[in-house]
Amino acid sequence: MSRVAFSIGNIHIYWYSICIFLGMLTASILIFRESKRQKIDEDFLINLLFYTILFGLLGARLYYVIFNLAYYTKHPLEILAVWNGGLAIHGGIFAGLAFIIYYCHKNSKDFFQILDIFVIGLIIGQAIGRWGNFFNQEAYGPITSITALKNLKLPDFIINGMYIDGFYREPTFFYESLWCFIGFIILLLLRKRKNIKRSQLTSFYLIWYGLERVYVEGLRTDSLMLGGLKVAQLVSLLFIIAGFTIYIYSLKTSTKKKKTNQRWSICIKK
Repeated sequence: MSRVAFSIGNIHIYWYSICIFLGMLTASILIFRESKRQKIDEDFLINLLFYTILFGLLGARLYYVIFNLAYYTKHPLEILAVWNGGLAIHGGIFAGLAFIIYYCHKNSKDFFQILDIFVIGLIIGQAIGRWGNFFNQEAYGPITSITALKNLKLPDFIINGMYIDGFYREPTFFYESLWCFIGFIILLLLRKRKNIKRSQLTSFYLIWYGLERVYVEGLRTDSLMLGGLKVAQLVSLLFIIAGFTIYIYSLKTSTKKKKTNQRWSICIKK
């Protein structure tokens, strides 16, 4: 399977780059549509989205390079070769989140309102972007058999693509892509509920993606490591804890507001 989608002279366009671009484009379109519906200032959003994507990409690459520093100190020019893979989503999330916090504070915007909009785009972007790993033949799981892959009812092109270095591998990229797509559908449904509270979409994303990544990372054979521990599993556990914390906080805040409104209502009637 060729990693190159097409070539223009000596310039090669890789499937990995196309998948990442399509993921970002789809995410951006959804974020714009939802922001317009919620009447978010367009100039604010354009600047926020542009720099969030920029810092997200830089953060994703830097995160990956740091955890593979022994290799990149010997091959420094490879740091620029992002078409070969090596964008760690957790690094992108952290860098993008840092900029969103800064920019929302600077412009006096509701931080969680913005995050609730962004996570819907983010999760479908991840679902699409993971296919870049398929074309690069990376982010795969342990050795398996062709029979086991066929039992999963996978299309032949995925099964054939999972034949790597003489062995069939578990398509962990596909597990994550499918999980993110399901999460995207659930987020769309949750968004339509009248009783959904501010920050609860964000909390769902953190818990949903965190649970999946803890499991899938346990299968992957190319994980970023910190000593004997898989970094992505540790970060995903933090995501889950943060998600539950945000959810509980949103419930408490909602309860306080309801009690306050009830007191005001009683005072008005009196």
